[in-house]
Amino acid sequence: MSILRHPVALAMIALVALIILGSTVAIVPETKQGVIVRFGEPKAIVNRYRANESFGSTGAGVILRMPFLDQVVWIDKRVLSVEMERQQVLSTDQLRLQVDAFARYRIVDPLRMYIAAGSEERVSDALRPILGSALRNELGKRPFAALLSPERGQVMDNIEAGLNRVARQYGAQIVDVRIKRADLPDGTPLESAFTRMRTAREQEALTIRAQGAKQAQIIRAEADANAARIYAESYGKDPNFYDFYRAMQSYRYTFAPDRTGQTNIILSPDNEFLRQFQGRR
Repeated sequence: MSILRHPVALAMIALVALIILGSTVAIVPETKQGVIVRFGEPKAIVNRYRANESFGSTGAGVILRMPFLDQVVWIDKRVLSVEMERQQVLSTDQLRLQVDAFARYRIVDPLRMYIAAGSEERVSDALRPILGSALRNELGKRPFAALLSPERGQVMDNIEAGLNRVARQYGAQIVDVRIKRADLPDGTPLESAFTRMRTAREQEALTIRAQGAKQAQIIRAEADANAARIYAESYGKDPNFYDFYRAMQSYRYTFAPDRTGQTNIILSPDNEFLRQFQGRR
């Protein structure tokens, strides 16, 4: 047991053993998937992402690897986010919009991701300009009002589909695409846009009022025609009743108590205007 007499040698042996153990054993977290690389070549995938897998039943835990030869490249299994820098988009109604958007994605093929990009940061860097280009192309086909209507959901679906085609090349899958803000630029462009919108709404209001006035004239004309027809029919059936009805309408208008002003009317008892008060003879 001469080795026990040399604590330095014992410490060196323990240190070497720990180094060998550390390079042989690796602990795989639940939130990570790994690509085992040997001399730059991928050899195996550990704890690969699988849809709808239950927590605790994945490939996480302790794994063994070739000491000093194998390297584990860790890749996140969780949903990642790529933020797009503010973009200026020209809509079909000639409005320049300042748009902020983001996309969420997940690495579903770690081997393809490692070969094509090498790291998650490079995947985000590759997706960011594609997201901006897809956003400009899609919003450039629609007016600004489309972003405030249910059509916005279709816009997001189209952008997501286009972005997903590129993401698959990097072993990624787009989970969601969202527009955070879509504002008109400050200053003169904003005021000009508001002026155009106000003018358009005023013209629309004038058109609606003109159509309403036209419909009102048509309704009044039809009502007057119907009234004239009814009067004519009633006169043909009973001329005396027609004279009586028209006289009552005239009395209601002439002697109405709610008429403004003070007016005195002097008529003789046998005046023709008061004939209906005299009764039939």
